Formats: sequence, structure tokens, C-alpha cells
Amino acid sequence: MQIIDAHQHFWIFDAEQDSWITPDKKNIRRDFLPNELLAILTENKIDRCIAVQSRQNEGDNFFLLECAEDNPFIKGIVGWVDLCSEQVELHLKKYAQFPLIKGFRHVLEAEKDPAFMLNPRFLKGIALLNQYGFTYDLLIRPEHLKFALQLVEQFPEQRFVIDHMAKPRIKDKEITQWHHDINLLAKHNNVSCKISGLVTEADWHNWTLQDLEPYLDIVFSTFGKHRVMYGSDWPVCNLAGGYDLFFNAINIYTAKFPIGNQELFWGANAVAFYKLNEDN
Repeated sequence: MQIIDAHQHFWIFDAEQDSWITPDKKNIRRDFLPNELLAILTENKIDRCIAVQSRQNEGDNFFLLECAEDNPFIKGIVGWVDLCSEQVELHLKKYAQFPLIKGFRHVLEAEKDPAFMLNPRFLKGIALLNQYGFTYDLLIRPEHLKFALQLVEQFPEQRFVIDHMAKPRIKDKEITQWHHDINLLAKHNNVSCKISGLVTEADWHNWTLQDLEPYLDIVFSTFGKHRVMYGSDWPVCNLAGGYDLFFNAINIYTAKFPIGNQELFWGANAVAFYKLNEDN
């Protein structure tokens, strides 16, 4: 069975550019580069990965491309582009020349306006993605789900994926409204969901699989076997126990599924969504 980590990050730490990595997150306030991840992937028998942007500038795209050129286990990149720019199509044409760039993401959760994704200029950018074959990762929180629904309804041909299950408030055991809203999004077949980033929404030091299970049950049942994929959110997962702890918990959870469903979740769905191939 092929296993793909569909969501992880690399960075050379810079306190100004990485201001979200506050002093209380001291164990990720350093560089994280491919050689460190490769050792972890090898230990866990994980074959490939998707590198996702962590900075909202195009320099980060080229940094990730350099990482991938030297490390063939990186099979795809989710970069960043200013979708509100009047020059966005020129940028998309430029990135279409790089087969490793599979799609883009914006840190929507950090925007002051929770409806930022419905800004007409942003929508014009989203409208161009599909013609160049690009996916879009939605980095949002529960309060953004109602706006994300309005977004995806406008673009039924665009491939969207929700990062980190929209960060449900697991630590506070809040589930009802998140369940309602994510269920509405799951009704759209062009929307997939990453099982990633959950442990940092739980109690960092005391979470258990039992804390995650109610949320996992909802996503696996609503999105179905073809629209869920695994992502570690490394190195951010180090805040809550590290790579192995989350990977092993998800292994235990998915062991109850038929082998075909497991193969889809652990690799085949990511291959299909990001259109990965061995030629990259």
C-alpha cells in the first residue's frame, strides 16, 4: 500500500516572517528541512509527501521547488499566489510551467474579515485556477465554514480540499455547529478533506485517540471513501506529541476499514486529487 503524507511544511525559521510561531511554540522555532522529514517518513514506511506553503510570498514557492528538486520524495507543492492581484493570470501561467506546483493556499484563517474568501477580487482569482489545473487548499476554522460553502457553490468544477478538517475545537469538545456546517460542504463532490492538524486543536499534552474519534467519524462518514486523505501537518504536529503519535493514532483508527478504503485514504485519494505522477 502506497502511503502519502499530503500535508507538511518546510521552513528556515525567521522570527519576522514566521511571526505565527510565537515563543510559546518553542519546539518549532527552528529550521525544518527535507532531510529531517525523510528520516521520519522512512521510519514510518511513508513513500511520498506534499509540501505546503507556510509563508504568503512567492519566494516560498521557489524555496519549496528547490527542496523538491533535491529530494524526489516530495511529489507536489501547494504554494501561494496573490489571487486578488490584477496580474494573477500571468502568475498562474508562470507556475503552470512547474509540474510540481499542484495548487495554492492562502491563510484565510488569519484574515480579519471572515468573509475574505468572498471578496470579488479573490473570487476572480479562484475562477482562473481550474483552467490551469490547480487545486485550492482551504485553511479555515469553524467560523469560516459558512463562507466556504458559498465559495465552493460558485465553482463546481474547481477541486477544493479542507485543511485540518477546518480545525474543530476538539479541546473544548465543540462539535454540533461544526458538524452541521462541514456536512453541508461535504455534499459538494468537488470538496475533499485532509485528516491533518487535529492534535494541535486538542489538548497538546493530554490528547487521546478517543478525543479525536467523534470528529473523525463525522468526516469519514460525510465525505466518503474517495474524498479523505492523510496529512501529518509536520512539523506543527510537534507541538502536540510529534509525528509518530498522530500517525499511529490514525493507523489504529483506520484499521477497521476495508483494505480498499485504507488504500484510498493513505495514498490513492491524494494521487487523484493532486494528480501526482512518477514523472515529476
